[in-house]
Amino acid sequence: MSERSYEIGAYYFPGYHRDPQVSAWHGEGWTEWVLTEAARPRFRGHQQPKVPLEGLLDEASPRVMKRKTDLAWSHGLSHFIFDWYYYESGPFLNRCLDEGFLGIKPAPQLKFALMWANHDWLNIQPARLDGNNPCLLKGAVGPKLFGHVCDHLIERYFTSPLYWSIEGKPYFSFYDLPNLIRGLGGVAGAAKALQAFRKKAQRAGLPGLHLNLVHWQTRIVGSDEKIADTAAVIAALGFDSLSSYVWIHHYPFERLRFPATDYRAMLAYNRQYWQDTAGQFPIPYFPNVTMGWDATPRCLATDAFENRGYPFMATLSGNTPANFRHALRQAKRHLDSTALPTRHLSINAWNEWTEGSYLEPDTTNRYAYLEAIRSVFTPQHKSKPSSP
Repeated sequence: MSERSYEIGAYYFPGYHRDPQVSAWHGEGWTEWVLTEAARPRFRGHQQPKVPLEGLLDEASPRVMKRKTDLAWSHGLSHFIFDWYYYESGPFLNRCLDEGFLGIKPAPQLKFALMWANHDWLNIQPARLDGNNPCLLKGAVGPKLFGHVCDHLIERYFTSPLYWSIEGKPYFSFYDLPNLIRGLGGVAGAAKALQAFRKKAQRAGLPGLHLNLVHWQTRIVGSDEKIADTAAVIAALGFDSLSSYVWIHHYPFERLRFPATDYRAMLAYNRQYWQDTAGQFPIPYFPNVTMGWDATPRCLATDAFENRGYPFMATLSGNTPANFRHALRQAKRHLDSTALPTRHLSINAWNEWTEGSYLEPDTTNRYAYLEAIRSVFTPQHKSKPSSP
């Protein structure tokens, strides 16, 4: 772990490099940049497309990833949490991490961790309003593959000096709890598999694992299966902490104002969620701050924009750099007043361009969101040029 007072991690979606499976579905060389470029305003006052200040970069390039990690570190981040995909067919969207990030020479100061995005992969690039968006990959994996994945994680990632840890234990997060349980044959099977995962890590010379669960109340992308007693299941599986991926996971659909919901209203709701969750579960909850939300680039351009559920849903408005800075200050106060194993904050996200939540500079706000992080969490740093 770094020596910084706060451990600030940004989720990283690795959808901006060539992947063989994606090319088979959408055409050779297709990436999420196609949707980013094609985005258009869907209602009055809607600001699209979002234009990356530094261009449509290939994240599988070590040179490109070095620029990203340098930018993140210099503005107060300590690690990326990569959305990590592994299905029955094998690894998916992995070149960004394996070739780009891990190919940086010399090694970056920024650390990395993984969140297994074990949700079903739907054909939503782009999505159709009529709901005809078939499942392309199933997120639930069986015990045999799960064991193989654990071995791969330990050997390939957890033993890396760049891997981010809490109290010396590699941090690893699961996104979709119902899929985890379903694939491993129920709660008892999942508990057994996670215990075996920990033992494998110890046999490899690690002091253990810090297993985290992404907790969400409102389904966006993930299983629609309900868990009757989430607290009991979390206790049975022995997770070490809880976290969130994005604010929209904790805001009732019926309260969303379509086509745009106020950013400060969602901040107020999530601040209460931080407090409630800290008292509801017997394990630590690490708070999350979300930069924005606008999934319209994933909507089929020729379809009407109606309120039908992801990605045809409300956006966030008023997510200015100033309001984002205000949210960070609220999160800092929460971290300072809560007993946690480390003062860890996750941010959504480094580069969710097609969901409208990104820290990377764009042509409108430039480096303002990154500068907000630095001003709140590393005030000793004086402003300095952010350009290459």
